[in-house]
Amino acid sequence: MCLAIPARITAIDEAADVASVALDGVSKHVSLALLEGASIGDYVLVHVGYALSKISPEEAERTLRLIAEVGGSAEDAT
Repeated sequence: MCLAIPARITAIDEAADVASVALDGVSKHVSLALLEGASIGDYVLVHVGYALSKISPEEAERTLRLIAEVGGSAEDAT
């Protein structure tokens, strides 16, 4: 089973097609190669180093809350 985790884009390097995302206070770099039109502040689903799709802030918050409820932080689920 695969799991994609919501994370908020905090910076974008357009030349490298890479974004920095924040998740539980940790910053990671993810590829934007599979996603068009991403902007700083957007929430994206991240899986194995790739941003797969944009989601609403409400959906991101709901998903992160559910992950926390089942016993782990969002970072534990990556």
